[in-house]
Amino acid sequence: MNQDYKRYFKPILKVIILLSLIYLFLLSITLIGDSFKMMGKGFAEALIKTVSNPILGLVVGIFTTSLVQSSSLTTSLVVGLIAAGAFGTDPARAAYLAIPIVMGANIGTSVTNLLVSMGHIRRSDEFERALGASIVHDFFNVLSVIVIFPFQYFFNIIGIASRAAAGLFVNIGGLKLVNPLSVILKPVSKTILHLFPSIPWLGIIIAFILLFIALRYIVKVMKSLVLHKIELFFNQYIFKTTVRALILGMLFTAIIQSSSITTSLVVPLAAAGVLSLRKIFPYDLGANIGTTITAFLASLATGNADAVTIAFSHLFFNLLGIAIFLPLRQIPIKMATVFAHWSVRYKFVPLLYIILVFFLIPFLFITLMR
Repeated sequence: MNQDYKRYFKPILKVIILLSLIYLFLLSITLIGDSFKMMGKGFAEALIKTVSNPILGLVVGIFTTSLVQSSSLTTSLVVGLIAAGAFGTDPARAAYLAIPIVMGANIGTSVTNLLVSMGHIRRSDEFERALGASIVHDFFNVLSVIVIFPFQYFFNIIGIASRAAAGLFVNIGGLKLVNPLSVILKPVSKTILHLFPSIPWLGIIIAFILLFIALRYIVKVMKSLVLHKIELFFNQYIFKTTVRALILGMLFTAIIQSSSITTSLVVPLAAAGVLSLRKIFPYDLGANIGTTITAFLASLATGNADAVTIAFSHLFFNLLGIAIFLPLRQIPIKMATVFAHWSVRYKFVPLLYIILVFFLIPFLFITLMR
């Protein structure tokens, strides 16, 4: 009986524990997002209304999305404000101001997986791998903005292409996808937040406690489940080729409607040594496309030309970024590797990066520009 337990029941028990920990992990990310939205949604909407030029729009996109932790929410706010005439009555001018906000949202949404990587900070080897896996997504988004934004600013390339595409698609109809994870995560997250309706920051504290517990034991359980077999499964089947990893990231994000969850899920896998940066990078790029698909289909369902234009702009920006940096993947991967290496030696570096890049610098810039 003891032999049967070790051979059959113990592995099954570990798998059940692992699935429970993954649920706890996903719940913590959902709770972080919902808490930030409770605190920052109204402020984010008010801030977006103040955008008067593309540069300010880019910075506002970074800052507001960092606050609400949802590029989809930022994009939805932008679409609603355009429809309400907040950016003027000229549709072309409105799109020109709004598109940089969407570009900035791409950068701001990567805060979540950076915070997830901090859960490994006490274990240096895990932390280096986890941080590299999370920061590579952010570096890709930043590099894409650095290269593409000047062309958008001076020539409005994304705006022209998006408006032309919107004209072809605006009246064909669309659909809204159902998020299966919301069914099991949102009720619990909302219940926790409803216990403290006036203090959403308490939800963030609870979320981080759950996150740290989940991350600590996910890696332990995975290592005890014969790590080399798990590694072989992911590398030989799930992430075998660049195209397969990219499509997986795209489809998974389109289904669960959250690039934050999609990209955060691979962080503990990287920490455990299951996935390398080279395998994760195309998956992250696929997540960037996937997060635009649900918004795109929903915008088609509205029949609103402005909504379709913004949805197309988000899609085209990500496709351009992939076309540029997938062949040049060694640049963001090398940057992430170096950053993670230095962060192990100087643990304050990633926290300083998050504070400066996502909050302090954008806040100071917005304050000076207004």
